[in-house]
Amino acid sequence: MNHDDSLLLRADRADGLTTLTLNRPGQFNSLSEALLGALQKELDAIAADEKVRVVVIAGAGKAFCAGHDLKEMRANHSKAYMQALFKQCAEVMLTLTRMPQPVIARVHGIATAAGCQLVSMCDLAVAADVAKFAVSGINVGLFCSTPAVGLARNLGRKAALEMLLTGDFIDAMEARAKGLVNRVVPADALDAEIEALAGNILAKSAVAIRTGKGMFYQQLEMDLAEAYAYAGEVMACNMMSEDAGEGIDAFMQKRKPCYKGC
Repeated sequence: MNHDDSLLLRADRADGLTTLTLNRPGQFNSLSEALLGALQKELDAIAADEKVRVVVIAGAGKAFCAGHDLKEMRANHSKAYMQALFKQCAEVMLTLTRMPQPVIARVHGIATAAGCQLVSMCDLAVAADVAKFAVSGINVGLFCSTPAVGLARNLGRKAALEMLLTGDFIDAMEARAKGLVNRVVPADALDAEIEALAGNILAKSAVAIRTGKGMFYQQLEMDLAEAYAYAGEVMACNMMSEDAGEGIDAFMQKRKPCYKGC
C-alpha cells in the first residue's frame, strides 16, 4: 500500500518491513497537526497488524525532521492550542514505544527539536555521517521541554542538558557516542545499513521481539526488585512459546530455527 499524494508515505514489503516517510520536504518535514495526525493513524494501524514486523521512519528531501511547524504555532497563539498540540505529539511519541514492532529512525539529514525527539523515541536509529542533531528551542526563547523527555531517557543527564541549554548542533558521530543513535554510516550506505539491521530483527522470532520490546519499556520505570520480578514472569511466559522451544531445539541440533511467530 502506497499513499503517494499524502503528508506521510507508507511502503509495505512482503517480508514484514514497513517504511513511513515524512513527506513535507518543502517544510523540512516539520510536524504539523496534519502530519502528526497522519503519523498517529498509520502507527495505530501498524500496531494492530501482525504482518508488519519492523518499521522504518524516514524523511523526504534534505531534512529528516525540523521539529514542530513554527509558522502553524504562531498562527494559533493560544494556550489551549499549544496544550492540545503537545498532547497530540506526546501520544505519537508514546505510541512508538507502546507498539509491538521495533521502530528504526533513518536519519539522513538534520533532526532538530521535536525531530530530535522523534529520533530519541524510536527504538533504534541509524544516521548518515552528514546528519546533525539539536534541540534548538532555547535559541528562540523556548526550552525544549517535551524533547527533553526522550533525550533524558537516551543520553546521560549532562549530555542531554548541554544540548537543551545551548541549542548547539552535534554531529552524527557525537550523537552515537552520546547514545542518541546506534550506527553511523556514509550517506550512500544508509539504506544498506538499515536493511542489515532490519533483516537481523526480521530473522528473529516475532513473539520474542514483541514480548521483549514491551518488557523493556515497562521495566525501565520500575525499581530493581520489581523489574526483576516482572522480567522473570515475562521470560517464563516466553519460554512456554512454540518459538522458544523451536529456537532452543535448533540451537542444540545445530540447525537454523523455523519460527512461527507464536
